[in-house]
Amino acid sequence: MSRFFQEVSQAYAGAWARRRVFVPIYIAVRLLLVAMIAPGVALAVNLAVSLSDQTALTDQDIAMFLLSPAGFIAGIAVLSLFLLAEVFVFSVMAGSLRMGERDPWRAGSAGLTLNLSRFPALFGFAVRFILRVLLLALPFVAVAGVIAWWTLTEYDINYYLTFHPPAFQVAVVLIGLVVLALAWVLIRRLSGWALALHLVLFEGASPRVAFANSEQRMEGKRGRLKIELALWLAMRLVVAALIAGVVSLLFALVPMQGDSSLRFALILSLIIAGLWSLAGLVLAATALGALAVLLDGFFDTEAKEIAHPEPRKIRAPVFVTVAAALAALGIGIWFGQGLLERVQAPDHAEVIGHRGAAAIRPENTMAAVLKAIEDGADWVEIDVQETADDVVIVAHDSDFMKLAGVNLKVWDATMADVAGIDIGSWFGPEYASERTPTLREVLEAAKGKSKVLIELKYYGHDVDLENRVINLVEELGMQDDIATMSLKYPAVQKMKSLRPDWRSGVLAATAVGDLSGLDGEFVAVNAGMVTPGLIRKVQDSGKDIYVWTVNDPLQMSKMASMGVDGLITDRPAMANEVLRVRAEMGPGERLLLWLATTFGLQVDTEAMRDDSP
Repeated sequence: MSRFFQEVSQAYAGAWARRRVFVPIYIAVRLLLVAMIAPGVALAVNLAVSLSDQTALTDQDIAMFLLSPAGFIAGIAVLSLFLLAEVFVFSVMAGSLRMGERDPWRAGSAGLTLNLSRFPALFGFAVRFILRVLLLALPFVAVAGVIAWWTLTEYDINYYLTFHPPAFQVAVVLIGLVVLALAWVLIRRLSGWALALHLVLFEGASPRVAFANSEQRMEGKRGRLKIELALWLAMRLVVAALIAGVVSLLFALVPMQGDSSLRFALILSLIIAGLWSLAGLVLAATALGALAVLLDGFFDTEAKEIAHPEPRKIRAPVFVTVAAALAALGIGIWFGQGLLERVQAPDHAEVIGHRGAAAIRPENTMAAVLKAIEDGADWVEIDVQETADDVVIVAHDSDFMKLAGVNLKVWDATMADVAGIDIGSWFGPEYASERTPTLREVLEAAKGKSKVLIELKYYGHDVDLENRVINLVEELGMQDDIATMSLKYPAVQKMKSLRPDWRSGVLAATAVGDLSGLDGEFVAVNAGMVTPGLIRKVQDSGKDIYVWTVNDPLQMSKMASMGVDGLITDRPAMANEVLRVRAEMGPGERLLLWLATTFGLQVDTEAMRDDSP
């Protein structure tokens, strides 16, 4: 083992000795890829989405599209472009190492020229690699799917995720064993393919034969490579952890007390963040260089010579790299200006109580609804479904297992059944009298006090939910005080066709394509999806953008600075307080809060049992 550790250490030492070459190459090629690969990925994604009848695909629609022939091909193309980006960076570094150049510009230009000359073959390598991995993984994924279907489908998935019953534990163990088996197979095959890229790059081998030739050359060496790769990864993780520890210590030393220190604290935070980013780049470049050194030790080329561009060929790659760097700089300045404008602008986010005030009262109960209204929520968000006797009730899950331990599907329940199911005791004994409310009860309670955001839930058992919601709303004269949304895009379209003047929107946990082009007056997205570009695009189309589920006060502040139109939260009182405090802050303080959240700072809040939409 000591011999392997020494070899890996020497690889890192060799990469560090060549840091004047590896670090500039890594940064320059990454910038170049932003200019080259990113547009290709965007084009492929847009082309894939254009094959459907929507401008964007969300959640289940994405899965269904990928299972279609056109979607599968489009997915492989997009994955191949992403992999090609990683292959390209490594190939340039491996090429500069093999050609022995010490000057960063000459080494980078030579590596780029070599890679560009092999570009079609490299893309073919990426496609074949993705297909090979998918074929290897497919049986294991199928087995894991059967296990999940067998163990986790009797009740609503949120019950299993919340309580981890024996069936859930069995599923975790069995699927874990399947994942370990898949990992073993992948490691075994990947160690055999370790030289395939080198064969394509340095010997001009076709991607079709490179994998087989690599397995032949790696015969008897796979065990050594596995150990060295494990040590390589461990060293990288240790160094990354040390850097993170030092950065956390530096952030802890930043003075945060007193108004007079906030500007100074902001400057120090920016300096620390910059050093952190630089250290991360150096580590990434050094680790990738060390990997190139390791794999180069396994490669004995049969080619007579390696292509080595003359100095006069340097100009084009350098010009492209410099242009990409300038473009990235311009984007950074533009983004920074946009950020400053955002943090200086007055907040306009509305507070939306998620399932009422679900952090303070049991979710989707009248107690939670009334608490959200009391706490000043602009909207109360609820989930609705149909019972067996055609009543629209407020329920998120497909059954009552999570809230009451009752194995009864919502669409099989009658109101007599619902009246006997206690959905409040899990939260506290004082809520033992809480029962699943009807939509009518919620609307009557909110009328004149708060608007109601109604999420339409189906679970494949839609009877006439849209029309029943419409009839209730119109009976109470609340057309201007409600909005509807759904994860199911056809339901959004149906509501727009039934009541074009009503406010409706799309709910999305994941999405590809242009959300701003979908029907509706707003989109509600997972906070992890939110970017300034997405917000700007949605708002420029005349739509609002809501984010869920935002329960951390720093994240609330960040989302408000980004300019979202609504905060869907389990803590509406906290959200209102955050917005009140922000109104008294200057741009510097708001920007500091933004940075604190961006670099991972959080305020401890009690974890919710279920943060799904």
